[in-house]
Amino acid sequence: MPAGDGAVTPYDPAADGWKVLPERGFPATVGSFLSKKFEDGYRFGFIAEPRHANVGGVVHGGMLMTFMDDLLGASVWFAVKQKPVSTIQLNNRFVSPARPGDFVVMTPKVERVTKSVVFVSGELHVGDRLVMASDGVWKILGEK
Repeated sequence: MPAGDGAVTPYDPAADGWKVLPERGFPATVGSFLSKKFEDGYRFGFIAEPRHANVGGVVHGGMLMTFMDDLLGASVWFAVKQKPVSTIQLNNRFVSPARPGDFVVMTPKVERVTKSVVFVSGELHVGDRLVMASDGVWKILGEK
């Protein structure tokens, strides 16, 4: 949003009700991920930083895939009542770029839960613009 001096005011997700997720393991190395509950379920987001950019100046596909894998996995974990799960397959389709400063939002959808696997999909958006669409399969590992 433009400020009084013509500068752009960065989006503040916390002011809009987004909460920082606990940072653990590999995803903690790439930055903070956020969540917010909506009427139709949770959405997840992150603010793209300059360190997320590739040499072309857009958010690296590996960052987008890491975010998608981690939060689709969390969605599956909740769908199977917090049993351990692991990605079997994740298919990604890059549609448009995200850039440093963008707030990237992921909407997950658990498509089907069986006794041993879960089918899930998700989309990444910046505003109304689709950035990436994914679908995948997660294995339910059972109890720890």
